Amino acid sequence: METVRVDLGSRSYPIMIGYGILSDFGRAYAAKELGSVAAIVTNPTVASLYLDPVRAGLEAQGVSSTVVEIPDGEEFKTLETAGRIYGELIRAGLDRRSCIVALGGGVVGDTAGFVAATYLRGIDFVQVPTTLEAQVDASVGGKTGVDHPFGKNMIGAFYQPKLVYIDTETLMTLPRREVVAGMAEVIKHGLIRDEGLVQFLESKIEKVADLAIEPQQLVGLIARNCRIKSDVVAADENEAGLREILNYGHTVGHAIEAVTDYTVYKHGEAVMLGMLAAGRIGVIKGIWNPAELQRQNALIERLGIPSGARALEPEKLIGRMASDKKARDGVIRFILPEAIGRAVSCDTVKKQEIEEGIRYMQKCSPEPD
Repeated sequence: METVRVDLGSRSYPIMIGYGILSDFGRAYAAKELGSVAAIVTNPTVASLYLDPVRAGLEAQGVSSTVVEIPDGEEFKTLETAGRIYGELIRAGLDRRSCIVALGGGVVGDTAGFVAATYLRGIDFVQVPTTLEAQVDASVGGKTGVDHPFGKNMIGAFYQPKLVYIDTETLMTLPRREVVAGMAEVIKHGLIRDEGLVQFLESKIEKVADLAIEPQQLVGLIARNCRIKSDVVAADENEAGLREILNYGHTVGHAIEAVTDYTVYKHGEAVMLGMLAAGRIGVIKGIWNPAELQRQNALIERLGIPSGARALEPEKLIGRMASDKKARDGVIRFILPEAIGRAVSCDTVKKQEIEEGIRYMQKCSPEPD
């Protein structure tokens, strides 16, 4: 097992990462001296696979639990779903000493975390992520929230978990599409912060996407990504500066998700398309080398560039970007790469440059089968 610490003073917490460790979750929970009553928020698919060992582990430590299932899918990451969870918590009698356990992917973690931040003005919560995207990104850093028809994650809070507990064996039950989508965040971390990670991916990205690497190597890869994010979060918890680099590919990516009503592309797929656009804008602005853009694109191509982007209307995408929470005073902000392993925030991207980036992304995207 590897442990990565998110260093935030009194709000610090460990990320515990191992292979085949889910049955030990109860002991890890008890070691944090969390509440004796817990609500496990999950979805039906994850519950059928992993609820029993999590619940049994809690009960073995004297922790009683209630289960709240929410539908699977980004389109259900809404205030309505949060409202349903509040109702279940109230009916179950959870108080301020209780704890929420988020068991699932990014939708479960973001929604349950937002509920934890706002129920009774804040109760403890723990992340038990079961998808690649959630393990390397969404479960770390305390961003919680729900979507709005006008934009992704428009309603939320910075609220840190007490523990992130990652069993990489849960990845083995994921459809390949889900793993590939999660790889977008792995590529992103390398591009913005870790050239060595990019080199590793260049040598074996297909094996990683197929989960055809040794269990300990998989644990190490997840830990490496968690360290990248935890270091950035520790330096800038509330995204006042450095943390913005974690949004590489997300300006266009979030707009793609919003204009397609969160039903066409998985988050990571939209981020892949967003990185194609942002990378091209970096070249247009003269701050990124075209050869490094090709290195990025080659990794995405080896995973499979998501199809169908040519049908997206650039004006609609730009309109969504202007209302995104990352915009400042109506100015669309982009994270642009300067070099492999280094990125910067830019608020001087002209509309015609955004349009060119979108057109480039669309040319790279194949037509649907």
